[in-house]
Amino acid sequence: MIASDRLTLLARLGFAARGIVYILIGALAVNAAWKGGNPTDNQGALGTIADAPFGRFLLAVCAAGFAGYAIWRFTEAALDPERRSESLKGRVERAGYALSAIAHAVLAFSAARIALGQAPAREGSPGDESAQSWSAWLMEQPGGVALLIAVGIGLFGVALAQGLKAYKAEFDDLGGDVPAPDYVQWLGRAGYAARAVVFAITGWLIISAALTHDGSRAGGLGEALDRLGSQPGGALLLALMGIGLGLFGAFSLVEARYRVLTVRSPF
Repeated sequence: MIASDRLTLLARLGFAARGIVYILIGALAVNAAWKGGNPTDNQGALGTIADAPFGRFLLAVCAAGFAGYAIWRFTEAALDPERRSESLKGRVERAGYALSAIAHAVLAFSAARIALGQAPAREGSPGDESAQSWSAWLMEQPGGVALLIAVGIGLFGVALAQGLKAYKAEFDDLGGDVPAPDYVQWLGRAGYAARAVVFAITGWLIISAALTHDGSRAGGLGEALDRLGSQPGGALLLALMGIGLGLFGAFSLVEARYRVLTVRSPF
């Protein structure tokens, strides 16, 4: 049985791991905008960590953190400790928590494999290849094109939700009844705005792949940043996006320390 206090510690470690990864993604995006080259995604950032001093140890810590974060999000989705299911908005949020749990479980698995030497430390954007392969597979299934379009629309919905978070800046769960400081609110605004743009571009990439029946058009975070950088004035856009994602990483580190968590063990 996992005690709630231990699970809370793991969840906080997960916020910290997410913060480190996003700061790396942002820094690499700014570097790509300044010096050329391709930006990276979450899994590519993990490969970068592996090359750092004590990198495999840091990856093991990240794997534990991502796993704890995934378990925490799973409990929010399944057990509803904050009683969110009383409204439609709450039920949609719980569905989002389930998707977040899956995404962070994948990151935990990837980080653990690299840390144990069971997978190569790959830089670049491995997530783009995964998105392209599963998109191509899904389109070959009955009703797959419609499902892929639905996934793209769902990502637009996520982008809208992230944009609303950036606009409202309601981060009261960082300090309970005490409002978050202004600088924290601006970190959150910038970070969630950047994520909204990334999710919107990713959604369009998925829909474009479905409409053209070409899985190679799909992509994840890395491809979204690459497409943004290829637009007129793309270097500036990519640099601004990198700064925004880096600020989201900083916001995640603040969450790791101060966010009020309601954790219930599922075991």
